Amino acid sequence: MRLTLGQIAGLSLVALTLGAGQLLFKLAASRLVVDGGLSDLLASFLSFHLLLALCLYGVATLAWIYLLHGVPLTVAYPFVALALASVPILSWFFLGETISLKYFAGLTLILGGLYIIVRP
Repeated sequence: MRLTLGQIAGLSLVALTLGAGQLLFKLAASRLVVDGGLSDLLASFLSFHLLLALCLYGVATLAWIYLLHGVPLTVAYPFVALALASVPILSWFFLGETISLKYFAGLTLILGGLYIIVRP
C-alpha cells in the first residue's frame, strides 16, 4: 500500500506526540512526592505535567484510531518506532540526558528499517 503524504504526516505526528508524552511523564515522575504520605503522593499524581501527558496520549490514541481506518496496522505500526527514536532526543534536548554513539547507530538501523517497510 502506498501511503499519502497526509497519512505519513499523521502517523509521524502520533509517534512524536507519544514521545512528548513520555517526556512529560518523566517530568511528572521527577516531581512525585514519595516520602510525604499517601495523600501527598496522590496529590502529586494530579500534576500539570501528568495531566498534560495523559491528554496528549488521549489525542494520540484518537488520531491513531482515525489513521487506522485507512492504513493497515502492519503498515502503520512501524511508525511507532519514531517514538522510540524521539524520546531520547527530546530527553537530551530538554532534560540534558546523554545519548551514546551506540544509540545513534541503532537509531539509524531503526529508521532504515522503517524506510524499507513503508517505501512503495
